[in-house]
Amino acid sequence: MAFVNVINCCLDSIRELSEELKGAVVYLDAGCTESFKFLGAFPVLLEMGVLSVCSLESMSSLDMAIDWNQKNDDLTKVVFFTCRLLSDAHRYILRCLTTLQHVSQCTIYISISETGHSAYPDSPLGPDAYHEYQILLVQDYEELKKKNNQNSIHKNSNKPKENPIFEDEGWLQLTPRESDTPKSQPFSISKDTYDGGPRLMAYVHHFPLILCPFSPKFFVLPSEGSISEAYLSGDQENSISSGLPPLSTGTFHDGEDIPPGVALTAQFLYHLTTKMDLKLEIFSLGDLSRSVGKLITDMSSLYDVGRRKKPAGLLLIDRTVDLLTPCCHGDTLVDRIFSSIPRRTRIPSGPKGTRSRPTNLLRSPLDLQIPLIEILQEIPPKDLHLLQTIEPFLQGWSDTNQLSGKLSSSEIELLSGSLISTENFNGTLFLESILDKRTKEGITLIKKWLQETIRKEKISVNTKIPPGFERLIKSLSKNESTFTRNKGIIQLAAATSHAMTEKNRAKWDSFISAEKILAINATDTTQNLSSQMCDIINKSLTREPESLFSIEDALLLTITGYILAGENFPTSSSTGPFSWQEEHFLKEAIVDAILENPELGKFKFLDGLYDDLEANLKKKRVAKDDFEDDQWGSWDEEDGGDNNENAYSDMQLKLELRDRVDNLFKFFHKLTNLKGGKGRLNWESDNDPYSRKGLLYKLVTRILRKDDVPGLEYHSSTVGRLFKTGFGRFGLGQAKPSLSDQNVILVFVVGGMNAIEVLEVQEALLESGRLDIEVVLGGTTFLTPTNMLDLLLGDSSYI
Repeated sequence: MAFVNVINCCLDSIRELSEELKGAVVYLDAGCTESFKFLGAFPVLLEMGVLSVCSLESMSSLDMAIDWNQKNDDLTKVVFFTCRLLSDAHRYILRCLTTLQHVSQCTIYISISETGHSAYPDSPLGPDAYHEYQILLVQDYEELKKKNNQNSIHKNSNKPKENPIFEDEGWLQLTPRESDTPKSQPFSISKDTYDGGPRLMAYVHHFPLILCPFSPKFFVLPSEGSISEAYLSGDQENSISSGLPPLSTGTFHDGEDIPPGVALTAQFLYHLTTKMDLKLEIFSLGDLSRSVGKLITDMSSLYDVGRRKKPAGLLLIDRTVDLLTPCCHGDTLVDRIFSSIPRRTRIPSGPKGTRSRPTNLLRSPLDLQIPLIEILQEIPPKDLHLLQTIEPFLQGWSDTNQLSGKLSSSEIELLSGSLISTENFNGTLFLESILDKRTKEGITLIKKWLQETIRKEKISVNTKIPPGFERLIKSLSKNESTFTRNKGIIQLAAATSHAMTEKNRAKWDSFISAEKILAINATDTTQNLSSQMCDIINKSLTREPESLFSIEDALLLTITGYILAGENFPTSSSTGPFSWQEEHFLKEAIVDAILENPELGKFKFLDGLYDDLEANLKKKRVAKDDFEDDQWGSWDEEDGGDNNENAYSDMQLKLELRDRVDNLFKFFHKLTNLKGGKGRLNWESDNDPYSRKGLLYKLVTRILRKDDVPGLEYHSSTVGRLFKTGFGRFGLGQAKPSLSDQNVILVFVVGGMNAIEVLEVQEALLESGRLDIEVVLGGTTFLTPTNMLDLLLGDSSYI
């Protein structure tokens, strides 16, 4: 049996760079930082002799202060890791090189291949992207150094010299060069153009294994990488979001119509499986996945096929084949944690786009800001020395006597934990164990870990603190040494405690109940289903304490209801599953909800109406207050004229709003056709015993039972095509392989996946009894119901 471990594969690839990394200052962009956290790569880097590890976007001249023994004349070796296009990372790299002094060697490891750069429409670099960029980087670096040297002559030498890099510094020079530019490895500036100082030696290498593994068998792409940010579909009739594949119609992209996300995803999977020494049999389900599979097949060669590799199956799936599962709230602890805890904020980067041309997607970062500070601040000051120890460090050791008693924003950020601790523990060991657990099982497991840790540390638990995770967490956090040693389990327990607070738990469970009721009504009549949806929308307007759902939540449940209606009532109407009257009541309920909640103007279908909606709501509240203060106000003709004018403007706003809502419901009609036409999965019938499970569970179950899967397409390998077109003429044809015949199956969902799908695939594998098969899961991004609402109605939507 083959053993596939994504984490070990990535760490081994990093260790192969030991010679280049030894004694270097390493800079990671946001996506690589996210990836290295999940990989547990920071201890590995330090073991390899890395001088320091720094943030590329937040670089500082103090990054070199870690090496106290370095002499001023010593030359510095700098290594960059980036998962963005070179043109996007250029300004950060240039700023870093000009800020640091005495840089002798610059090595860039990038996850985007040269072919990926040439295929990306916004990239100015061509097929020889790495060599072109080496030349451009050295030229920009030397020109900027000259400019700074000239400016420093006319300035006061006592003032500190700054090297600001503006947003477009060096950007205009990034234009494709002639194809006959000679190659040089590495490239450095010549003596004729250089006027003093250390020469910069520039290298660019491909490093494809930048990913975020939740476990050795499940990974997603970094949220701030060019692959996950590239759009997957253009604004076409069958598209619903630039971050999701288009609806399946039986056709696929070819030639220049291929979105950049398709090409980059195909190249990533090809290089990943090549690094893992896998010989692929490729299958796809969905139009976009078919295009990805075709690109991967075209990249293979007789050399790749002939090498001794482990056989494996690659199953590519469009997210739009099953939108219901990521929109719903599953019974997993990981999904609850990622949905309830805020993420690290990110700054939009890259070139700006227009409405006609999609721009880069803004994915939610995977870094959770676990509120450790809420727990630590409740510990009596005499028992907690950690905050008093950290604050002088954050203040630059200026004065240990000037402690404020309140934590600054930087301290709060430092004490905001992540599911993956980078200090002394590989967080994926804990995360992997709860990934395939239901909520109750996960909580029990974490409590067991906490108790074992407390026994190991020989700590007595304070019985005065109320029982629960908080008591165990506080007991481990009283001493800074035990806190640092056990920060991994403390962060995971704090995240669980926050996700399972009464408010968060009640809301998540209410979502599960509402979704079950919608599913039951969807098997009855459209009238019951639409009535339930109207009731949810109206209850979100009550603003009463018992109303757990906001209007955003009601819109998400409306989307869920329409998807369910499309599955159960596909032919009830030519324009949608509901009658005109049923849909009219739904529209009016949503119009009233929007008028009471102007913050909904952030959704794309309400572009430009936010100010009008907010002014309308303020006017209504003022009128209500005036009426309550003086119910017998003056009723002269002038006031009546003002009232008529206000009524006219209110009517205009309502008419405009109704038009926007009509467009919203046309978008809902698209969602009801997700499984219609040629892309319909006829094996998902009402009497299917697995109908309550997600698509991946049903798919894996059928594959392992060797049942037919309608719509599943096989992509012949190079040898297979040779048998089919060549040797097949002589009766030496090759039989079509089956996924169930493979010992390793890699399932990749184009568009993203969530934790409940990981759990259900594991359940399908156990129920099948095929323990000899390894299933590795991957996706474009990690999805939560909130992410799905943003994809469908936010800026990336094609509503």
